[in-house]
Amino acid sequence: MDAAFKALADPSRRQLLDRLRDRNGQTLRELCASLDMARQSVSKHLAVLEAAELVTTVRRGREKLHYLNAAPINAIAERWISRFDRDRANALADLKTALEQEPMSTDSSTFVYTTYIRTTPERLWQALTDPAFTRRYWGVSFGTDWAPGSPMTWTETGATTEDPEQVVLVHEPHRKLAYTWHTFSPQWAEANGVSEELRARLAAERRSQVTFDLEPEGDQVKLTVTHEFDKTGTLQSMCSQGWPAILSSLKTLLETGEPLA
Repeated sequence: MDAAFKALADPSRRQLLDRLRDRNGQTLRELCASLDMARQSVSKHLAVLEAAELVTTVRRGREKLHYLNAAPINAIAERWISRFDRDRANALADLKTALEQEPMSTDSSTFVYTTYIRTTPERLWQALTDPAFTRRYWGVSFGTDWAPGSPMTWTETGATTEDPEQVVLVHEPHRKLAYTWHTFSPQWAEANGVSEELRARLAAERRSQVTFDLEPEGDQVKLTVTHEFDKTGTLQSMCSQGWPAILSSLKTLLETGEPLA
C-alpha cells in the first residue's frame, strides 16, 4: 500500500494511469505517442507503477501490453470504505460523471487483474478448480474433468447451465487455466434476477474467455486474470465490476480461512 501511494503521488504516473484507463492494453510506443515525455521517462514511470502493482503487463507475440491493475486501489477501498459507504460513494460518483463529462469510451476488449496471494500454487489451483472452494468465494461450481476441450457445466444460485461451447481451453496444473464463459440461458437469467432484455443482449455477444496465470513469488503466488470480451458488448462492464470482489474474496479465503461476506 505504501508503494501504491508513493507511485500515485507523481502527476506523470497518474497521467499514465489515465491513458490506460481511457484505453487499456497499450504498448510502450503507444503510451509515448500520447504523452509529452521521453521514452526513457515513460519506461521509468511504468517500472514504478509495475512495482506498485498498479500496472500489469501481458506479452502478445513480440509486443508487451500494459494494463491498469485495479487490485491495489481496490485494497485501499476495502480497508477504508465500508460496504454501506461504498454504495453511497458510487452513487455520488455516477451522478458527478453524468453531470460533468461524457461517458468514457474504450477500444480495449480485455480485462486484466493481478493480485498476490499468500499461498502455494497447489492450494490456489485447488481453489480455482474444486467446486467446494469455488462455491465459497464465488457462489459458482463447475462440472468438468478439466481436460482441454472437455465440456463444462456452471451451477450458480441453483441453476445449472450447459452448452457445447462451454469448454476447457488450457489446463496446465498449478500454472495456467483457461476456459470459455457460460451461456446466458433463460434459466440463468431467472436465477440471477437478470431481465430478458439484458439477457438477450448478453447472449448476442461473442462468447468471452478467461485465463488464470499462476506464478510463484516467494511465499506468495502472483495470480493474473485475463478476461477477453466482445468489445462492443455489455458483459465487459459487468465482469470488470465483479472480478475485483470475487478475487478479493478468494484471496481472503486462502489467507484467513474465510471468504468476504
